[in-house]
Amino acid sequence: MDPVRLSDVEGLSDEEFTLGLKVAREQRVAIFVVAYNAESHIRDTLLRIPDELRQHLTSIFVIDDSSSDETIPLARALRDEIPILEVFRTPYNQGYGGNQKLGYQYASRCGFDVVVLLHGDGQYAPEFLPRILAPFDDRETAAVFGSRMMVPGAARRGGMPLYKFVGNKILTFAENRLLDASLSEFHSGYRAYRVSALEQVPFEYNTDDFHFDTEIIIQLLGRGLKIVEVPIPTYYGDEICHVEGIPYAVHCIGTVLRSRANRYHLVYHPKFDVFGSDEYVFKEAPNTVHQYVLDYDWRKEARVLELGAGHGEVGLRLHQKGLEVAAVDLEVPDRDFPYPYERVNLDRPFADSLVETMDGPADYVVALDVIEHLSRPERSLREIGRAMKPGGTLIASTGNVAYVLVRLMLTIGQFNYGKKGILDRTHTRLFTVRSFCRTLEGEGFRIDLVRGFGPPVRDMIGTSPLLRFIDGVASWLARVWPRLFAYQILVEATRLDDVDTLLDRTLESGTEPAAALSSG
Repeated sequence: MDPVRLSDVEGLSDEEFTLGLKVAREQRVAIFVVAYNAESHIRDTLLRIPDELRQHLTSIFVIDDSSSDETIPLARALRDEIPILEVFRTPYNQGYGGNQKLGYQYASRCGFDVVVLLHGDGQYAPEFLPRILAPFDDRETAAVFGSRMMVPGAARRGGMPLYKFVGNKILTFAENRLLDASLSEFHSGYRAYRVSALEQVPFEYNTDDFHFDTEIIIQLLGRGLKIVEVPIPTYYGDEICHVEGIPYAVHCIGTVLRSRANRYHLVYHPKFDVFGSDEYVFKEAPNTVHQYVLDYDWRKEARVLELGAGHGEVGLRLHQKGLEVAAVDLEVPDRDFPYPYERVNLDRPFADSLVETMDGPADYVVALDVIEHLSRPERSLREIGRAMKPGGTLIASTGNVAYVLVRLMLTIGQFNYGKKGILDRTHTRLFTVRSFCRTLEGEGFRIDLVRGFGPPVRDMIGTSPLLRFIDGVASWLARVWPRLFAYQILVEATRLDDVDTLLDRTLESGTEPAAALSSG
């Protein structure tokens, strides 16, 4: 066939011509063609890439996914006409997603700036590549998706079967709602990525199946990267569709739900490790551990030691109440505090240095979600006791591994560590209500109060009326039956005299006069 010229492409504006060519001239742009048994279309697909654009591209590379037909020789026969064309074959079939992983890794290895995904079966028009490339003139653009749904009625006029049109609309609506997104289509395979954006997402963990495209959208959204949609024409010809509709839809919704669970730290998978950060978040809702501690009946001018202070927000607010605060953590925030904030490894002896820092032992020690992170909690609790006055109060919290949702997950064989929450992957010890209290008692503390808290729904998810109701019910259940419904346990405990102190006091009785001992 004759080379396609941009001037012959109907529907492309002059601005799209200009910007698309500008991007190809100024950036290293590669066209990545995925192919599987595409002998009927591969030649035309490659030749339909507009000639003016082809002259400015850095590379056109085909990765054939171990086809059983003549796709490879037909593509390689075009290398004289298209000098920048490279044709590769996978050692064995990778699947649609697996093939994309190879192409994006190759794009990263070669140092391309932009890589465009083009299907070898000709379903997506190569003539509209300038429209796909044009948004990359904005360096903030991370991805461009060709959408068949942006122009009302265009998909049906282009031959999209009614059942596919309706399924696409329903699935996209559900995915937008679940992901807080606003894309017109999740399921177009005509897309392009800035390679530096691909390097920010763990796409290598994604599925090898067709819902790879959905997973990479989730990853881009999780990173807050800019996605631009552009309208593309719809074309349905004699290409073979390898996607089974119902299983594909189930996989898409399933992966969206898993990403939501990952986002709320109910499960963990590294491919969805793109939401938020590992930083410990201060809880603003009134029925949370942080607010309980701030509203606690503190003795005036008491000396408070906060362990694992993190962002320092709790200690700062206690200081504002007039308490004498000292804080420690393994890392100190890059901000100024009006009280001592020391870098201390709580897995090593620390009591003596902290007592010196505070000019005396603490009246209170606050250890919120700290003890489960320590390599040897028992040894660290003994150090905590040494840093406190006899009769001082320890306020400590931890996650409850016997929480009802964890139990339910175990019944179906699921035990997943996460970035945060009960099964935080940095936890070295998991506790139930009983085991946490038993550990404290074993290290010389008397348990005065145990209080359960529900999951921080308002701070983690939202504050809609429904979520506020769920939050209230969860909070009530956690107080009534903490062993089962507490997501988080808080214990107030009194520091008792240790054995050495009791022995010293006992031995002191031997120095009193005999008459005093026998009087009465």
